[in-house]
Amino acid sequence: MHKNNRHKQGYNFTALVKAQPELSRFIIKNKYNNQDTIDFSNPLAVKSLNFSLLKSEYHVAFWDIPEGYLCPAIPGRVDYIHHLHDLLATTPKVLIPNNTPVKVLDVGTGASCIYPILGQKVYGWHFVASDVDPVSIKVANQIISADKLLNKNIKCRLQPDSNHIFNGVIAEGEFYHLTLCNPPFHGSLAEAAQGTTRKIRNLNKASPLAKSQEKTLNFGGQKAELWCPGGELAFIGKMIKESKVYHKQVLWFTCLVSKKDHLSKLKLSLKKSNAKQVKVINMAQGQKISRFIAWSFYDVN
Repeated sequence: MHKNNRHKQGYNFTALVKAQPELSRFIIKNKYNNQDTIDFSNPLAVKSLNFSLLKSEYHVAFWDIPEGYLCPAIPGRVDYIHHLHDLLATTPKVLIPNNTPVKVLDVGTGASCIYPILGQKVYGWHFVASDVDPVSIKVANQIISADKLLNKNIKCRLQPDSNHIFNGVIAEGEFYHLTLCNPPFHGSLAEAAQGTTRKIRNLNKASPLAKSQEKTLNFGGQKAELWCPGGELAFIGKMIKESKVYHKQVLWFTCLVSKKDHLSKLKLSLKKSNAKQVKVINMAQGQKISRFIAWSFYDVN
């Protein structure tokens, strides 16, 4: 994990239970019976763990999401935030004047609103959080309205047209230092269902709870969170196309890329779009390697 990631040493369940006693009912022993853990195939356990982490590490007093909505793993999400901070740190200061608040657009914030919460709490960034799902926007607003600091620095906007990403969200005259996005990876509902089943099996093959969940999508999220026609390649391709229109209003566009094989096509699209700078930033959480692609139409060297 990133050197600044406060979760790189694992979870301190004693401290987490102290911060959020409700978590205690989900604590179990690992397969070696020598360490506390939770059943990561149980969405209620994962949600309770998330709230405990947010409460103990980021001083978030309230956080809750509806059943069936994507429950993000906080260590990996905050890793993206730390690497974005590094990206800005390597950008010429003339493009980021001192004492200027960093403004960030989160595309597809989800009901959890997790990136704006983490980015605001860790670095004090200002966010616009967008989503096509009215329920996600409603829930995200409930979360941030419970915290004075979040409420002051995060604004939620409903994307009125699912065929667009930036259009309808970025207003005239606005400028963002960063956009970030965890795109829908799958290309169809069937593909998303297969992915959810595979994830549950991998998390806990021996868990009766995991087996009972294999036919549901509760672990994985809603339609807009999981899939779109053409999957992530089409989604990021659309993002690149629209970014040309807003090239003067965003310093760095960024997006997670789940499949490494997609990078060559994305780089080609960015070259055709005349992006002046393209970077691929690799991240690691244990044995899992993830990455995001970043591009700019500014001279950022």
